[in-house]
Formats: sequence, structure tokens, C-alpha cells
Amino acid sequence: MAVQKNHCSKIPFAAYIELTKPRISTLVLVTTALGFFLGGKGIASWPLFFTTLFGAGLTCAGASALNHYLERDADSKMKRTQNRPLPRGIISPSNALSFGIILTLAGVILLSVRVNLLTAYLSLLTAFLYVLVYTPMKRISWLNTTIGAIPGAIPPMGGWAAAAGQLDAGAWALFLILFLWQHPHFYAIAWMFKEDYRRAGFKMLPVIEKDGRRTFFQILLFAALLIPASTLPTILGISGRAYLYGALLSGIWLFVLGVMLSISKSFRSAQKLLRATVIYLPLLLFLIVLDLGF
Repeated sequence: MAVQKNHCSKIPFAAYIELTKPRISTLVLVTTALGFFLGGKGIASWPLFFTTLFGAGLTCAGASALNHYLERDADSKMKRTQNRPLPRGIISPSNALSFGIILTLAGVILLSVRVNLLTAYLSLLTAFLYVLVYTPMKRISWLNTTIGAIPGAIPPMGGWAAAAGQLDAGAWALFLILFLWQHPHFYAIAWMFKEDYRRAGFKMLPVIEKDGRRTFFQILLFAALLIPASTLPTILGISGRAYLYGALLSGIWLFVLGVMLSISKSFRSAQKLLRATVIYLPLLLFLIVLDLGF
């Protein structure tokens, strides 16, 4: 018991970091950077770039903490989330709520004062849709994945708005790419942890349809749509051939892994698809940087 108590006494700082969902926050920063690179055709102002990332990161971290707060009961029922700070009682719900609100407001205020109002609005909209629309939607309909893909696709638009001061066709192209990408990404997760989601009462598609037929259809449909959609930056003249070829090959790669999952229906195949989707976005950023000569 003494060891347990000592261990817990060292945890609060790490627990608060966990509330921010570092993996999701990292993904938001990568996609925001992607939008900034393309919107500004490079980085004209490093201070503006880092301020944009910091503000977007704060808002995302705050929204993640609020998600922890709202789903604390469901998290306690799932094996993959039962050790999170709130189910374990390391952080109180009221502290998590305050932490999330403070970070979200701090991020939005920073963006509005130091970047521009459009970027701040997009960041606030992302948090609102994620916390107050997507999160409760998980208990209502399997369409929560598609609804949740909307706030997940807004961060690159925020990066674009920060660099360009407006939303051009390229920003909407990035939105479309991110919107489509999230479907194979999150359906792979839903398939891997369908039993957990069932215990929590979430209406994920693999939960309400056990054979996975519609789940795999959604994965293949959106992976297929992602291939032509990923060429839009080149079609619009905001990236070059290196990006085009890389985007096509990586998109085909995701589709093939989706086909393999639909055939095997195994946890391992879903895991491979998930890992591929995680690699996909940083790869696009690298190709864009390569194209722009950085």
C-alpha cells in the first residue's frame, strides 16, 4: 500500500499531460503545420508559425481534457481506457473540467490576439464539434465516426488561415483529405476494440454490426476516395510531382491494407492499417516540405 501511495504521489503532472491526449495533439500539430506550409507556400514567419502551433495545441489539449471529463464513466468500463487519470481517481472530475476549459480558452485567445480571428474561430469550432457534438454522438449513432471526422479535418484549415489570412481552394482540399483519411483510421480502431466499445455503450459500427460487412465497406470506400482526393494539392498547383507520386502510392497502400483487413477480419490486419494511417500524414508533410525545397 505504501508503494502504491508513493507511486500516485508522483503521477499528477504526468496525469495532466495524459489528459491532453498527446497522440491526438501531435496529429493536430502535424496537420496544422501542413496547412501552414501550403497556405504560406513555405514559412515566411517562424514566430507566426510557432504561435499558431502553440495556440492550436492548447485548444486541442483543452478539448481532449474535456473529452476525458465527459467520458470518464465510459472509460472506466473499457480495458484500453480504465487506467486513465479520471477512472483511477488520480485527477478529480472538477479539476479536469477546469483544466480543459482553461487550456481551450487560452488557445483561442492566443490565436485571436497573435494570429487572426479566422484561425481562432476555426480552432474554437474544432473544440466545440469534438466535445459537444462528436463525444455525445458516440452513444447515439454509428455515424459518429463521420461526424467526428469534421472537427478532425479542420486543423489544417486553421494552419492555412494563419499563413494566408483566408481560406482558399487548397484549404478545402486539405479538409477533404483529412476528412476521408479519418474513416479508415478510426474504423480500424473501432474494429480492434469493438468489445471495449460495446461495454462502454458506444454505438460504433463494429458494435452494432458484428460481421463487419459495413465497417469494411466504409474503410474501402473512403480509402478509395482518398486516392484521387490526395492529388488535389498538385492539381491546384500548390505542390509538385514528388508529393503527387508519394500521395498516390501511400493512398494505394492504405487501400490494399483495407482489402487485406476485409479478407482476414483479424486484429493484426486492423493494426497494420492503423499504423499505416498514422504514417500517412507525416509522410504527406515530408513530401510537401521536399517539394517546397526546405
